Amino acid sequence: MIIYVVKPGDSLWQISNAFGVPLSEIIEANKLPNPNQLLIGQAIIVPKEGVYHVVKPGESLWMIAGLYNVTVEEILRSNNIANPNIIHPGLRLFIPAPIHRVVSGETLSQIAEKYGVSVESLVIANNIENPDLIFPGMILVVPISVRPEIFVNGFIYMLGQQAGPIINEVADNLTYVSPFAYLIRENGTMEPIDDDVAINTSLENNIVPMMAITNFTSTQLGENLAHVVLNSPDIQNTLLDNIVNIMQEKNYKGLNVDFENVLPADRVPYNEFMQRTVDRLHPLGYFVSSSLAPKTRADQPGLLYEAHDYEAHGRIADFVVLMTYEWGYRLGPPRAISPLNLIKQVLDYAVTVIPRDKIYFGFQLYARDWTLPHVPGQQARTFSVQEAIRLGVRYGAVIQYDSIAQSPFFRYRDDNGVMHEVWFEDARSAQAKFETVKEYRLGGISYWALGYPFPQNWTLLEDNFIVKKL
Repeated sequence: MIIYVVKPGDSLWQISNAFGVPLSEIIEANKLPNPNQLLIGQAIIVPKEGVYHVVKPGESLWMIAGLYNVTVEEILRSNNIANPNIIHPGLRLFIPAPIHRVVSGETLSQIAEKYGVSVESLVIANNIENPDLIFPGMILVVPISVRPEIFVNGFIYMLGQQAGPIINEVADNLTYVSPFAYLIRENGTMEPIDDDVAINTSLENNIVPMMAITNFTSTQLGENLAHVVLNSPDIQNTLLDNIVNIMQEKNYKGLNVDFENVLPADRVPYNEFMQRTVDRLHPLGYFVSSSLAPKTRADQPGLLYEAHDYEAHGRIADFVVLMTYEWGYRLGPPRAISPLNLIKQVLDYAVTVIPRDKIYFGFQLYARDWTLPHVPGQQARTFSVQEAIRLGVRYGAVIQYDSIAQSPFFRYRDDNGVMHEVWFEDARSAQAKFETVKEYRLGGISYWALGYPFPQNWTLLEDNFIVKKL
């Protein structure tokens, strides 16, 4: 996929012509709210098979073209470069996939063998319904990008009937769905949630429903509640009995434990609870995961971090979700919600104590709008990436990009004259996160939360990975 950043005077029609990709395909890949209104600085996905190549010292365009079996002209056009002599080390070039014209007698397996790719990848890249029905003269795109397999979870708290359409829309891209969440009580019971539609829709789409339990709400930190439960084996046994009953009754296949703001003194009891949970659920065929705050060292101070023992959870649980978001907190000052430079610091620590294939990268799907000047405690508005683009169009905003945090943002003045700052995700930030997942060889991605439309994310997810189904 090509990611193009809109410049002054650009139109979608011009972008379509420049890259030789039909207008309709660009609109579909981005689900643009209004294709006739682009924002300066807006990142647009141009759906074209290929890979990215970073120019090395001494390389020329002719050398790079030969390396990938494409022409210099194709590279120039795909990167909107007018002068082939102006390349330099570190330049990131999009290399379009080679094109193959089918000749008489050729089979798909022969073509795949010729280029060293799989038949499945040819089928997917060319939307071939029947691999046996190819014909002379047919033009095939030969995919050259490698798509590793990955597990993908989606938390969802928009429950009841509204959960069905939300899950259906992205079902092909999910391994798990986790309705959020059963709130534990001090006696080991839990507050019920309306999760039937979410579970049934997941099962209909070959998605594994994962039960989630928690100790906190939007108004209660839950540290004292967790303390009571984690220090009473009797309450824990009651809680586990209730968890098993719900899982069996509702057809959940596994459990996610999301205990936050756990008191530092309860670090060991929390680990012991995780072990007790695994010992109870594994023999019944259920898996167990946990959600952990983003920390950069074992002894990181703070209520969010001290009781979250990365090494212990990585050893005990089947996988862990790193909640690598919320730096741009709704009650804090405006900033990137998921700054990649800080996420990488978390991953640098995590991979030293947790097996890489057990780590799920936490990925935020929402945007935030803060009013300026920021007043401590004033709450930002949370909404979808699509809404952020619509808001930018309404007020004629210019999108900027923080190259350190790898996150887009813009400012606007509303109808009442109040200044706002909006941080969100776009194709550039999503691609940077996917490249990080591959770089660190992580086992999965976990989204918070389904129900916030971000079509570019799903387009790029399919381009980068093969989502595992269980």
